[in-house]
Amino acid sequence: MTKKIISMMLCLGLILGLTACGSGGSSDKVYKIGVLQLVQHDALDKANEGFMKALEEKGYKDGEKIKLDYQNAAGDQSNCQTISDSFINDNKDLILAIGTPAAQAVANKTKDIPILVTAVTDPADAGLVKSNEKPETNVSGTSDLTPVKEQIKLLKEILPKAKKVGILYSTNESNSILQAKLAKEAIKAEGMTAVDATVSSSNEIQQVTDAVSDKVDALYVPTDNMISAGIATVSMVANEKKVPIICGESGMLKGGALATYGIDYYNLGYKTGLQAVDILEGKMKVSDMPIGYLDQEDLEMAVNEDAAKTLGITIPDSVMSKVKK
Repeated sequence: MTKKIISMMLCLGLILGLTACGSGGSSDKVYKIGVLQLVQHDALDKANEGFMKALEEKGYKDGEKIKLDYQNAAGDQSNCQTISDSFINDNKDLILAIGTPAAQAVANKTKDIPILVTAVTDPADAGLVKSNEKPETNVSGTSDLTPVKEQIKLLKEILPKAKKVGILYSTNESNSILQAKLAKEAIKAEGMTAVDATVSSSNEIQQVTDAVSDKVDALYVPTDNMISAGIATVSMVANEKKVPIICGESGMLKGGALATYGIDYYNLGYKTGLQAVDILEGKMKVSDMPIGYLDQEDLEMAVNEDAAKTLGITIPDSVMSKVKK
């Protein structure tokens, strides 16, 4: 009888030991996360910061439970391809792509590794998912679709006498083309005329801005990565000609744009980070994860008062009362 008891205890101890080893291996796993950012500018930088903060707050600190590999493509599509290849060869457990061209590059390289995207206006339109409601691919994430209609209304509220509005954007980005279309519709609805001003290279920004500024009363710049990276040049040229810039996100105000009503990219990145946690913990498959959007309360009114002084523009109280202090 004693031998049987001892035998049973030994078996139980062995089972518990194996269970502990199994669970310990799972919890001790260090997940490899690759981050591909298209280019360095304020909006994308904030999205990355928010993503990392969400991971950290949920216990996924770099060097402990995760190993982050951050790469910036410097706006070069060939760099996006090279970085994507390196992530795949390194068998990353998850990839974050910041910006539409970066997302398209990595999504075209792998159908196996879970990919989260952010700062992408319409993932379905960009060919990244079958639908924004149910991706059915290895891609999900968050959309930075801004309230274009409300931004044009803001332009009209600040500049009631404006008749012609230039839309400055890159033809290389599907997200920008979509926003430009929405802007044209909104401009027409407000009784104004839209003037296209497109670039295909950052080298064209100054020349195109200079040319269109002679034809319009204001400029509208969507959340375009190429223009955002070159917003200081755009502002220098436009402000010198007293042409105000209404833009798609608040980061451009640091470069000299006048005003915006848009999303907070830090919050957008944070939301994407929470999605990453759900994937790492097996709570949801990326193929079933709907594209995330920020709520109405996450939108922000922002005004560059220095730019207003330079332009000689008085911002209406109806606008200033909505600016977060």
